[in-house]
Amino acid sequence: MAYASLLSLNQTLDQILHPHDQTEQPQIIRSLHEQVSFLLSFLDVSSPQNSDKLIGLEERIRDAAYEAEDIIDSSMSNQIVSESGSHEYRTESHISNQIVLEWDQKFEYLQKIIQELNSISDEVVKMRERNEIQVLLPSNSLPAASSKSRSTNKSATVGLARDLLEIKKLLTNSHSELEVVSIVGMGGIGKTTLAKLTYNDSLIANHFDVRAWVVVSREYREQEVLKGLLNSLRGLNHESGEESIEKLAENVSKFLKDKRYLIVIDDVWGMKQLNRVKSLFPDNNNGSRIILTTRISQVANRASLLCPPYHMSFRDEIESWSLLHEKMFGEERCPPELEEIGKMILMECRGLPLLLVLIGGLLYKSERTVYYWHYVLSNIRSKITDRDYRIRDSISFIYSQLPHHLRACFLYMGVLPEDYEIRKSKLTKLWVANRFIKPDRSKSLEEVAEEYLKDLVDRNLILVREWCYSGEIKTCSIHDILWDFCLMKSKEEKFNSDVEYLPRVHDNLRQVSIHTDLKNQIPRFALGNNRDLLVRSVTFFFRNSPNDVCFITNFRLLRVLDALTISFEEFPVEIVELVTLRCIALTYWMKHRFPASIAKLCNLETLIINPGKFRSIFNTSFLPLEIWKMSRLRHLLFVRSYLPYPTDALIGGTFVPLENLQTLSNVINFRWTKEILKMMPNLKKLVISFEHDGRTEWSSYCFDNFVHLHQLEVLKCFFFAKCYMKYQDPLSVSFAFPQKLKRLTLSGCRISWKNMSVVGSLSNLEVLKLKFHAFEGPVWELNDGEFRRLKLLLIHMTDLEHWKVNETHLPTLQRLSLRYCYKLVEIPSGIGKIPTLEEIELCECSTSLVTSAEFIQKEQESLGNKEFQVVLKSKDTDISS
Repeated sequence: MAYASLLSLNQTLDQILHPHDQTEQPQIIRSLHEQVSFLLSFLDVSSPQNSDKLIGLEERIRDAAYEAEDIIDSSMSNQIVSESGSHEYRTESHISNQIVLEWDQKFEYLQKIIQELNSISDEVVKMRERNEIQVLLPSNSLPAASSKSRSTNKSATVGLARDLLEIKKLLTNSHSELEVVSIVGMGGIGKTTLAKLTYNDSLIANHFDVRAWVVVSREYREQEVLKGLLNSLRGLNHESGEESIEKLAENVSKFLKDKRYLIVIDDVWGMKQLNRVKSLFPDNNNGSRIILTTRISQVANRASLLCPPYHMSFRDEIESWSLLHEKMFGEERCPPELEEIGKMILMECRGLPLLLVLIGGLLYKSERTVYYWHYVLSNIRSKITDRDYRIRDSISFIYSQLPHHLRACFLYMGVLPEDYEIRKSKLTKLWVANRFIKPDRSKSLEEVAEEYLKDLVDRNLILVREWCYSGEIKTCSIHDILWDFCLMKSKEEKFNSDVEYLPRVHDNLRQVSIHTDLKNQIPRFALGNNRDLLVRSVTFFFRNSPNDVCFITNFRLLRVLDALTISFEEFPVEIVELVTLRCIALTYWMKHRFPASIAKLCNLETLIINPGKFRSIFNTSFLPLEIWKMSRLRHLLFVRSYLPYPTDALIGGTFVPLENLQTLSNVINFRWTKEILKMMPNLKKLVISFEHDGRTEWSSYCFDNFVHLHQLEVLKCFFFAKCYMKYQDPLSVSFAFPQKLKRLTLSGCRISWKNMSVVGSLSNLEVLKLKFHAFEGPVWELNDGEFRRLKLLLIHMTDLEHWKVNETHLPTLQRLSLRYCYKLVEIPSGIGKIPTLEEIELCECSTSLVTSAEFIQKEQESLGNKEFQVVLKSKDTDISS
C-alpha cells in the first residue's frame, strides 16, 4: 500500500498548496511534497520485477506516509471545525493560538518523517546506481487503458462444450418431478462459468417460464438470499424493507407457483444451507429444475436422489493451451519464440481454468519477451503438489506484478462481502473518495478510475457480471478465491478489517467493513472507545440499527461513510462534525429534510440517498439552500429531491459555481435557466422529473437550454401528471439536446413522432428509451442519416400502429425491446436485415407483432446468424443502459 498511501498524502498536500490559496504555507510542507512526489514518480516507473527488493522499503514508505497524513489531516480538521464556529465557547484568538501551537508541536514529527523519506529516497538512488532496480519501459508493456473491447464468449466456452451439452440434457429431460442438478468441483475449476453458460443458453431460456440466479456463499444470510431471489425473478430492484424471512419465502413460493422454473443456487457450502434453500421451491410437477454449484462433495451427493452430481474435470493440454492462448493474445498468433516457454507455463497451471485465466491476464499485460516469460515460469513453479497452495502462491506472485497504482483498487474488492456484485458507477466513486486514483489533467478522476477498472478486468482479476448495451461495464465482482486473497492481504497491509479483527490491527488501519450485526460486537470490542483508530472509510453491509453506529463520530478523519443498509428516520446530524467526509451514502425511510449544517462538510464530493422501502412522495429529499456553497460536490444522487433555486444565495453573495458537479439525480420541477447552466458547466449525467399541475407552462422550465450542457452524456427526463389528470399536456417541440449525449430516456412527453428528428440527429446517441407515451401518433417514419450509432432502442407503452424502417436505418442497432405496444401491427422486415442485430425482446405485445419477430428470427437463422434470438417476456423488467 506504499503507492496508495503516498498518493493520498500527495493529494492532501496539493490541496494545501493549491495555487489559488493565498496563505503562505510552511517550508516543511513544501519539502514533504517534494519527497512524496519523488517517491511516487519512482514507484510509477519501477518494474514489478523489483518487488522482492522493495518489500521492506514499501512498508517504510507506507507507514511514514500514513503518519504524515494523519498529522496533517488532524490539523486541517481542527482548523476547519474552528473556522465553522463549532467551538463558540472559545474565543477566536484562543483557537488561532491553539492551531499555531499545534502546528509547532507537530513540525518536529513531520521533520522526522521527512528524514525517514529522505533516507528511503537515498537508498532508492543507490539501488539504481548499483543497477539493482529495473525501470519499467512504456514501450515494453501495454498501456493501462488498453482494454479489450469486451470479454469474449469464446474464452468462457473453451473446454466446456461437452459439459454444457450434458447439463442441458439433464435440465430438459422428460422427468416432470423437480430435480436438483449439482455441479461439483474445486475452487476455480469453472463451476459458476458452466452454470452461467447454461443459464444464458437460448434453448434453456425458452424452455423455462422464469429463471433466477442467487449466490449463497459461506456466510449464509437467508434474508439476503430471499431478497436476491425476488430481485432476480422479478427482474427489478425489489425493495422488501424489513419483511420477515417467512414473508419473503412465501413471496418466492407464490411467484413460482404453476410456473416451470430454473433456479441457480451458486456456491453452497453446507448441508444446513442446502436443506433450507431446497425447501423454498415448490414442486409443480412440470419439469422445474435447480442447478446447484458447490465445492463440497457431501453437499452435492445429498442434493438429489434422482440426479447424481456432475463432477467438473480439469482441462486437458489442448483445451488449456486454447484458453491460455486466448487470454494472452486474443485473435493474434503466439510468436514462435514464445511458444515453447508458453507451453512450459501451461504445464504449471495443471489444467485449472482460474490459474490459466489469471496467468493469461498477467502475460497479456506484460512484456512479450522470453526473459520475462522465464521470470514468470520460475515464480509459479512449485514443488508443492497441493493445488490450493499452488493457487495461493501464484495469486501472490500475480499481485506482486501489478502496477503500483492498481494495487489498492484491487485490494478494495476485499472490503466487499464474498460474491458481492457492485455497480461500476459506485465502485469508481468509492475509489475516488478513498484517493486511490492519480489525477490526470486531461481526464476526470472518474474517467481514470474506469481505466483502472478496465485494466483489472483485462488482467482477469475483476469479473464483469453485467454489461451495458453501450459496451460499458455495468456491474462487477471478484472470484471468491481472489476475494480470500484480498482479505488476507489487506489485513496484512493494515488496509482493511471487519469488526471482528479490529483489536489486532489498530495501527494505520484505513478501512473498516462491517459484515455482521453490531449488537454483540460493540460491547465485546468497545469499538466506540477506539479513538486511536484513524479510520478513513466505514462501509456497512449488514442491516444494523441506527443506534448501533454511534461510534462513527469517533473516526474524526473519516472520508467515506457507506451506510445504505441502515435505515435512518432523520439525517444523522452528528456526522456534519466529520469535516473530512468526501462520500456519504445513507438510506431514509421517511423524513428527508437536510439540515443547513450539511454545508460544514466542505470536502464532500458524493452524496447518495436511497429511499429504502417506500419509493413514494414520502421519500422526497428537501435540500437546503446551503447546498450551493459546497463547491467540491461531484455527485448528488437521490430518487426524488427538491433543489432550491439559488436566488437567495446569489443575493447574499454566497454563490459558488458547482464546477465539479458531474451527476445530478433526481431533481423535481427545476428550472434550467442560464444562471443554473453557468453553475454546472461540467454536468455529465442528469436525471430529472416534472409533475404537471395543469397550470404551469412547460416553457417556464427552459428545456431548450439543455442544449447548452455541453458535457452532458446521460439524460433521463420523466414527466408525470397529477393523480386527477389522465395525461399532462404535450411538451413543446423546442426541446433541445447537446450533441455529446450518449444515452437518453424520455417518459410521458407526448411529443409527435413527426418531431423525432430532434433526437435522431444526435450523432453520439447509443441508447434510447422511450417510455409511457414519450412519443405519440399512429405512424413513425425514420429519416435517412438519423440514429447512426444507436445500439439499444426501447419503446415502452405507445399508441404507435405503423413503423416504417428499412435496412439503411439504425445501422448499428444491437437490441430492440418493445413493451406494451398493443397497437403496433408488426416489426418492419428491414429491422431483420440490420447486420448488428443480436436480440428482439417483446413483452405484452400483439400476436401479429410476435409473429413478425419470429419470421425475422427464421430469416436470421437462414443467414447463419445462430446468435440472434427473440425473447418473449410475460413481465416487465429493466434494461441496462
